[in-house]
Amino acid sequence: MAINLSHPDLTQHPPRSARCKLGGYAHLPRLLDKARAVAAGKGGEYHYNCPMDKHFFAFTGIDSETLLAEVKLGRSDSEMLAWIRSKTTRLPSEIAAWSSWLVSNAPGGSGGHEWFGEVLKANGPDHDDVHTFCDLLDLDDYVSFGGKA
Repeated sequence: MAINLSHPDLTQHPPRSARCKLGGYAHLPRLLDKARAVAAGKGGEYHYNCPMDKHFFAFTGIDSETLLAEVKLGRSDSEMLAWIRSKTTRLPSEIAAWSSWLVSNAPGGSGGHEWFGEVLKANGPDHDDVHTFCDLLDLDDYVSFGGKA
């Protein structure tokens, strides 16, 4: 089965990794995949405007519903990036620093550690190499679609 990335079906495959970048923004390709899937009614278990998405929206100052409306117009990744650049004043150095922080972000409090531990226990209890939210998302995506941890 061919994957249509213009209209992803997240009931059949995961979105791109949060480590993937577009215009220097980590997580943006994953966010766009989720937005496109939600717009098409194919979001599956994935949540648009989840906590990681909210980090992007807070950093850029873009509203989640406004971005979703733009995605619904059928814009490509390049077109979405141009639109995002027109809506934010972030410098490339700020984007690089933010992306570096995002891909290394890990739970900071006991509640986050508890949730993180439960997800890890369910998906890969023998993994000692899962330290960040990106690590956990990649593992969860892999296991959710039939991979063995």
